[in-house]
Amino acid sequence: MLPKRSYLLNAAYSWVIDNDMTPHLLVDAEQENVVVPTEFVNDGKIVLSISMTAVRHLIMDKEAVSFEARFSGKPMQVYVPMSAALALYAKENGDGFVFPEEDFDVEPTPTPPEPPKKGFQLKVVK
Repeated sequence: MLPKRSYLLNAAYSWVIDNDMTPHLLVDAEQENVVVPTEFVNDGKIVLSISMTAVRHLIMDKEAVSFEARFSGKPMQVYVPMSAALALYAKENGDGFVFPEEDFDVEPTPTPPEPPKKGFQLKVVK
């Protein structure tokens, strides 16, 4: 089965936004392929505000969370693989969701073989 974290993350984000609160994402910054500002990492974790006013071009899909943000005035492209997203909660009251442990080693869907070509084939005759 597909991991459910991306679905829970999207639902939690919508729920926090719908309640006019600020969504914060807790990230395991030590996982492979995580791109976050390392100067703000504490004990291997970082909390990122992912509100509409804090980030640009927010994308939350089945593989990752990515966006553009400024840290200490410097622009940065942030990338958080879904396996590194640990929790999403509202800054104002701490209410939110801690995501369950999951196996993210989902085998890719095999691509079907190309069907044989039918029809005419042209040849160059000299």
